[in-house]
Amino acid sequence: MKLKLLPKFILSLGALGVVLTITISFFSYINSKTYLEEMFAQNVMVGSKSIASMLSIEDVKAIISEDGDKTEAYERTVKLLNTLKEDGDITFLSLVVPDEDSVTFYIDTMVESMGDDPAQQISYGTDILYVDAAKDEADLENYYIAWEYYAKNQAIPKPLVTDNSYGYNYTAVSPVLDENGKAIAEIQYILDMQEVRSYLNSFLYTMLLISLGIIAVTLLIYILFVRCVVTNPIEKLAKFTQHITDSGEFKNHSIEIKTGDEIEGLGNSFNYMLEELERYVENLALVTAEKERIGAELGVAKHIQASMLPSIFPAFPEREEFEIYASMDPAKEVGGDFYDFFLVDDDHLAMVIADVSGKGVPAALFMVIAKTLIKNCTQTGATPEAVLERVNNQLCENNEAEMFVTVWLGILELSTGKLIAANAGHEYPALMKANGSFELIHDKHGFVLAGMEGSRYQEYELTMEPGDTLFVYTDGVAEATDVNEELYGTDRMLTALNRVKEKRPEEMLPLMKQDIDAFVGEMPQFDDITMLCMRLTSLPAGDSSREMKELTVPASLDYLEKVQAFIEGELEKQECPMKIVMQILVAVEEIFVNIAHYAYPNGDGNATIRFGMVGEPFQAKIQFQDSGIPFNPLAKIDADVTLSAEERGIGGLGILMVKRSMDDMSYEYRDGCNILTIKKHFLKEL
Repeated sequence: MKLKLLPKFILSLGALGVVLTITISFFSYINSKTYLEEMFAQNVMVGSKSIASMLSIEDVKAIISEDGDKTEAYERTVKLLNTLKEDGDITFLSLVVPDEDSVTFYIDTMVESMGDDPAQQISYGTDILYVDAAKDEADLENYYIAWEYYAKNQAIPKPLVTDNSYGYNYTAVSPVLDENGKAIAEIQYILDMQEVRSYLNSFLYTMLLISLGIIAVTLLIYILFVRCVVTNPIEKLAKFTQHITDSGEFKNHSIEIKTGDEIEGLGNSFNYMLEELERYVENLALVTAEKERIGAELGVAKHIQASMLPSIFPAFPEREEFEIYASMDPAKEVGGDFYDFFLVDDDHLAMVIADVSGKGVPAALFMVIAKTLIKNCTQTGATPEAVLERVNNQLCENNEAEMFVTVWLGILELSTGKLIAANAGHEYPALMKANGSFELIHDKHGFVLAGMEGSRYQEYELTMEPGDTLFVYTDGVAEATDVNEELYGTDRMLTALNRVKEKRPEEMLPLMKQDIDAFVGEMPQFDDITMLCMRLTSLPAGDSSREMKELTVPASLDYLEKVQAFIEGELEKQECPMKIVMQILVAVEEIFVNIAHYAYPNGDGNATIRFGMVGEPFQAKIQFQDSGIPFNPLAKIDADVTLSAEERGIGGLGILMVKRSMDDMSYEYRDGCNILTIKKHFLKEL
């Protein structure tokens, strides 16, 4: 359905008005929300600290002692806290003592005039597990955060926020410190934020309604204005244009528009166009026919050029030692870049990437010659150095067009991972080691091929291991330019490569092209963009093993810190994210503590901890070995966290936590030793 100009004005302005309304309203909403949340957060923190500081230390000690609820200190403190709760309009106010997995309530305030339900009051001395009290994972994490600061004799630095079925609350926790500065209890100060949320929602709706009303009135006035000074003259011009189109006559026709603005100028320009159009029409048929002929010929040339490059992937489906992928995007219909890869024999893979000077058909023809010569020479078994020297001399013969080509040629010995390469004025290749990042190889450049007869080239050697990835490219990648004439550059290229380094080559190159296109934006592609990526996946047995680091210590809690420092240090070497490091360290602590407590009941013994990277490039493997009594922790049924502590019994929670936080956990008893292994996948930090 076609819309006229006036409805388009209305729709566009209406859409703009709605966008402005929503933007202004939400901006006001966000500012108000930020202000109120910061204000209430400050109130909660100040309130909890004030209450904690005003409590008598002696009274608190008496309350948390045995039969503390029968003391005058208990009655006095309950009365004080109830008064503070009512005066401060506090949703929940409690005196508690936490530990690492639960919290014991000693005073849970109750003010019936505030709507508190006596049936919901937590009685004196009630101990509640965090896993039972928490409504979700975020809520459980808040309990552990509060305990962490309490253990340090500190108040939490900012309120803990819960937003779940329990409600939308701000919780501040401040310790009650004894005369030595040690926390003996804490104040839990919880404020219901639902009314604040309701106020903010109401504020947002009001702002939206007011803004929409203003825009509606403004839009009506604007419609009347546009109709008089814009749409009516344009409609007259449109009807005249339709008449000319229907009649097919351009001579002796004109339109008169008197508006004194750009629309009048448009009418005059249209009259001039009619005068010139007849002449252009006469030449159009000839130009179109010639263009179609050239386009057809270039299309055939593009197809021929593409068919000369390896384009069926996977290229070697029967070979599992490597993965290879390449792409070429010409700036014109045909280009001067080319890539090639082929097996010289069963144990040698040749890889070529090159860039011919110039663009278009001449460069494409020179490319065909250079590619054929390089492949034929390489298949004779010559070294990269010898291939470049021989092909250079051949290309220099009768090179009247004075064209040249930059070339990088590498031959990989698949049985050893040894790569021998030579560079004739081409871009630096990039190499990523299995556990590292892409880095440029600053190899020595020889002179371009076809530049000077008799040029010498120097080859070099690299050793590739399983997981190593090679990336070669033409200058169309590094020299891609955006609208500000800024180059894409090799630094940006390496950054993009490292973002996708976990991908397979056939996934990596399209993502690189997307990143280049996003950088270039609306600028036209000025040069061919050609890329080749090869990943070595395996070597013959015995060449790809990874050594595991080992630490042996007495099975005693005194050595727990040393064990954790060993594991943490190895994880840092692998650039493991801090969140994963903390999860692994918690699991290590649980397992080592179990060995220290239960492995050697009749005397001392040792524990051996091993660390290594296995399987995928970023899979941490940690192994615990002891010669204590045989015990398989995986044989025990997982603890039921839905039961109470009395129903569930003692033990099992730690191993359950390790199972849930690790990706794999296994046990075996071999040669008189317990061997427990955990594994965790991770991505390196960028």
